[in-house]
Amino acid sequence: MIRKKRKLEVDLTPKIKKLEIITKGLVSNQVQGRYQSVFKGRGLEFESYRPYAPDDDASMIDWKATAKGGQVLVKEYREERNLNIFFLIDASDSMVFGSTQKLKSEFAAEVVSSLAFTMLEAGDKIGFATFSDKITNINAPGDGKEKFFALTRTLVDSENYGGLFEFDTAAKFLLEYLKGESLVIIVSDFVGLRENWTEHLKMAAKKFDIICIMVRDPRDRTLPDERIQVMLADPYTKEKTIVDAKLIREAYEEYVKRQEEEIGDTLRSLNVELLSISTDKPFIKPLMTFFNRRQRKWR
Repeated sequence: MIRKKRKLEVDLTPKIKKLEIITKGLVSNQVQGRYQSVFKGRGLEFESYRPYAPDDDASMIDWKATAKGGQVLVKEYREERNLNIFFLIDASDSMVFGSTQKLKSEFAAEVVSSLAFTMLEAGDKIGFATFSDKITNINAPGDGKEKFFALTRTLVDSENYGGLFEFDTAAKFLLEYLKGESLVIIVSDFVGLRENWTEHLKMAAKKFDIICIMVRDPRDRTLPDERIQVMLADPYTKEKTIVDAKLIREAYEEYVKRQEEEIGDTLRSLNVELLSISTDKPFIKPLMTFFNRRQRKWR
């Protein structure tokens, strides 16, 4: 019997349209847009002079040009974009799980694709790779619509998912593959981390600006508050056990909460930012909140 290939149900259109509206607002104002403020380009390039305005910073005045021109002039700069952004996306077995309308992999695909669209619209370059216990689907940073379509084709293909989870392998890949300054966005549920998971991340965090997006399903954090039998399965070993959901619910929640706090504390100690999102809630609001927080941090 021939097994029919399943296409992941990823509806990008509403999210992309909403982000497109937001993005146009971010990139159109006089200070190079909110997006450019959050994700800095490679530097500033002199563009022209203009007359000094009362609300300008006096340190912007070019006194030599002012003396020659007969009026107070300030320099205007244009930000050089060409920021390289690289997405590293978890495609291991635990991502192919969902208790809501979306599998974690489907939800992550929408997040990544929407972000990628925003980055490309701002004039930046994106690249990507997926990982499990090995690195797959490597695509070097570039711009244009074809780059976006290559990303989305990869993310909606169910054949690209499955396998064990080796986070340190992914971090080591970053060190070996990426050259020069890059913004790295790692998208994963962070389920199945081993003890040495930060070994290469420590070095990568010193070399790159890294953001981790944790995608979790509600069942990753809590069990039903009912006296029902629930089968728990390890996504990697396939080992299964049946438990009473109500009896272990509190201990389960406490364990997961402690685990997520430890992950967050570890990432912060490495100067890696973390955004946590859940598949049962829209991601636009937490994403924009994260952007605002990052913008305040880098002021």
